[in-house]
Amino acid sequence: MRHIRLVVEYDGTTLAGWQRQANAPTVQQHLEEALATMLQQPTPVAGASRTDAGVHARGQVAIFHTERTIPLHGFRRGLNALLPDAIAIRDVAEVGDDFHPRFSATGKHYRYTILARRERSPRWHTRAWHVPKLLDVPAMTAAAAHLVGTHDFAAFRAAGCSAKTTVRRLDSIVVTRAQPDILEVDIRGNAFLRQMVRIISGTLVDCGVGDLTPAQVGEILAGRDRTKAGRTAPPQGLELLAVRYDGRRADTHASV
Repeated sequence: MRHIRLVVEYDGTTLAGWQRQANAPTVQQHLEEALATMLQQPTPVAGASRTDAGVHARGQVAIFHTERTIPLHGFRRGLNALLPDAIAIRDVAEVGDDFHPRFSATGKHYRYTILARRERSPRWHTRAWHVPKLLDVPAMTAAAAHLVGTHDFAAFRAAGCSAKTTVRRLDSIVVTRAQPDILEVDIRGNAFLRQMVRIISGTLVDCGVGDLTPAQVGEILAGRDRTKAGRTAPPQGLELLAVRYDGRRADTHASV
């Protein structure tokens, strides 16, 4: 049996997220349907991150198993010919039977993009959160510093999160003005709770507009009360850039 790892890129605008659903198109569904056409049999696919509807990815990792002898470039070309324009396979590799895209992952890198200007942008409306105010980047950076490290992130998880523990490690949060009116929040960590990156991003924006102070973010973290944290940023600004595998196990109860 061969174990085939995929690196998948997608525009989540028209998709209902990663995980297969009964009545809405998802990335997992499209991949499984394309593989079923190629291999002429049902072929389940597992992914590293259960991204929400509207969320994008540049480095989602997935795996499937097959006994077919198709070369790796054949899988890449064949799948890209069958998948919709919103989804593409960037890389294909054969891995060992102990690899799992989620449970073998040791870290993930998400980026949240914000359009900070008065006027909305047709170019960015599916790729960034439009915040029609100036944002104080130093205040956002100071607030982010309270979140880096290993903490209980109960205040930064969505309702319905099924993780058995809310302790996670954030390795870095970097707020960058990539363009005069575009801010990027790059968040790297070992694993994430449900909507954790979006809640962190919304909280940092609340600091950027002056609704919260950086010190209050530290207090919110310590208080573990979701109602005290900031808003949940909308999904279209979020992108999964990369999943890391370096031999150290991440928390296997991670939600995304």
